[in-house]
Formats: sequence, structure tokens, C-alpha cells
Amino acid sequence: MSEYAFIDQAAALIDACGELRRHDWLALDTEFIREKTFYPKLCLIQVATPDLQLFCIDPLALDIDPLLEVFYDPGITKVLHAAHQDLEIFHQLRGSLPAPVFDTQLAAPLLGYPEQTGYANLVRERLGVELPKGHSRTDWAQRPLSADQLRYAADDVYHLARLYPALRAALAEQGRLDWLAPDFDLLLDPETYIVHPEAAWQRIREATRLKGASLAILQDLAAWREERAQREDRPRKWILPDDTLATLARLKPKRRVELERARGLNPGLIRQHGDELIERIQAARTREPLPLPAFTRLPPLAPAEEAALDLLQGVLRLIATDNGINPGVLGGRKDLEKLLRGRDDCPLLQGWRRRLAGDRLLAVLAGEHQAGIRDGRLQLAPPLSG
Repeated sequence: MSEYAFIDQAAALIDACGELRRHDWLALDTEFIREKTFYPKLCLIQVATPDLQLFCIDPLALDIDPLLEVFYDPGITKVLHAAHQDLEIFHQLRGSLPAPVFDTQLAAPLLGYPEQTGYANLVRERLGVELPKGHSRTDWAQRPLSADQLRYAADDVYHLARLYPALRAALAEQGRLDWLAPDFDLLLDPETYIVHPEAAWQRIREATRLKGASLAILQDLAAWREERAQREDRPRKWILPDDTLATLARLKPKRRVELERARGLNPGLIRQHGDELIERIQAARTREPLPLPAFTRLPPLAPAEEAALDLLQGVLRLIATDNGINPGVLGGRKDLEKLLRGRDDCPLLQGWRRRLAGDRLLAVLAGEHQAGIRDGRLQLAPPLSG
């Protein structure tokens, strides 16, 4: 195992950045906390080079702008696992994203690993290494960090730097590297990391069960909560939990005393913002709600359509198995329902997914392929000629 360098001095960071710039890819990981904040608080950055030099960099002790200059170099690929939260931090710091990236969690299903596979599982399966679990819930903001904590953090990028060449070579051998481009493009879309207050209601599960004035109230209160959470850097649930928002939307209280009946509503919040909440609720009652996303408003499938959907799901699994990839990376049941309903926004009709599976699924729907069981296995065959 390579030794790591812990960097908490500006001169050492400049030296490290000089070394990092020599390489065309780097393995990255971050440690952060966000239990008490809306935005993640960056506490440690780990970097590994292709030749397995390891660096643990303390952003609480340093101005990390020189390091960010390295990360934002378009000539250096940044390798991460489950990159969304790490990239959210970089977007927060700079308002942009450090392209290009390679996410091993997105790549793994194209080689047959489970969708959204955990890092420890992927390292175990691909490298035969069992990662320790001892510091997964560490408070990374505490200082000083122990040698065990730093070793744990450094080990993550050490194995990531070993994992990346293996995954990349396997994908290249099967001609699948370019399949990842649309997923990586989405990962690097700034809109992925921006929550617009007016759209915050779409994250609330109860929204699909509300209509009319109740939905309009939920939409307004969710926007109000989102604005406060971002402005005050506090978790959404600390201001108003989702179920409390839904309760207020249903109750439509007209007086402060009625707010007290809403479970989960903090008395201090009522004292400070009760009148404002009542005003917003009453104003929202008179407005038309924003429409639900199109797919949530579709009527239920008929029994025959449900049977067709089950067949498509079986065919999708067959195609995935034959190609050694995880079915989930091709598409899920909702994607198949979009295909069945003839919707153009189905991922199975785009790019490599269409070439591999979409066209064959359309052929099944058109009766150009027949599905049957042979030797206990689903198989596709051309239709018999009359």
C-alpha cells in the first residue's frame, strides 16, 4: 500500500499540484458533512495519481484554489465513484463543474455489475479487496484527524486509481466506452445541481396525491421553505418536514391557532412566521396549481397493456443477460411504459440503448419478433410465415 501525504500547508499544496498536473487522469474523493446544513461542508480531499501517489488535502486549513485549478483542467480526467455529491461540492465552490469526469458507479453496470453498486462491493468484486468500514460515519470536520482516519480516506482513492484502468480496459475491449458519454454529460449539466425554489415541490412524494388548492399550497410552501433553507444554510426538514408541508396543504389553515394542529410544526416557527404562512396559504388557495410532470398524470394501463409490459420487461432482461450488462442500466419499468405508450422521451429510443435494445423491443411490439420459452429460457424468434 502506498504512503499518503497529508497536506495542510500552502507550500506543500503548491508542490503537490505541480505533481498532479503531470498526469492525464486523477482519482478523487471527498469527505464532507451536511447533517446540520443545506450545503455540504467540504472537510477533506483525497487524490491518487496513476502511479499511486496519494494526497490527503485539508480544505479547512488551506486556500484550495491551486488544487481547483488542477481539477478544472480539461486535459485531466477526474475519476470518481458515485460522483454526484462530490460534483455538487465543486459546483457550490465554483459555480461550474470540473470536466471531464469518469464515474465508476455509472460504468460498472455496463460490465454486468448491479446498478448503483456500492464502492466497497465493486472493489471487492473487481480487485478482491475487503475495505474496512470503521470510519464511514466519522465527523470529518473535527481536527486533528487521526492517522487511522487519514489512512481510511487515502485507501479509498488508492483502490479507485487501481479500479479505473481495469474498468476502462474492459469497456474498451467490448466497445462500450462511448456508451457512457450521455450519462457523463448529464452528470456535468449544471442544472443537475441547482434546485429552483419554484420546482422544489416536485421532490415531495405527497405532491402526486394532491390536487387543486391543496397542490397549489404545497407548491408555494415548498418554494418558501427552499428559499429559507438555501439562504440560512439549514436542512429543509429543520424548517418544515415534507409531511408537515402536506398536512398544511390539506388543512388550509386560516388562523394561527390552526397552525398548531399541524404535526411537526415548530412553535418557534409559528411565532416567527405564522402570519406569513397564513397569508401564503390563503393566497395560494386562489391560484391554479402548476401541472404535475407529464408522466405522473398518465392513466393506469389496461390489463392487456400490463401483460405487454411484463413481456417487454422479460425481453429487456434477456437482452441485458446476452450482452453481460445490468438490466437497470438499459431501462426500468417506467421507461418500458413510455415505450409502450409511444412516448418520444423514452431513454430506450436514444443512442446505444436504442441500438442494443430499443429497436428490438419496438419489433416485439410490432409483432416482428415472437417470444417463447425454450429449455426454460425466454427466447426471441422471427414470426412464422403464413
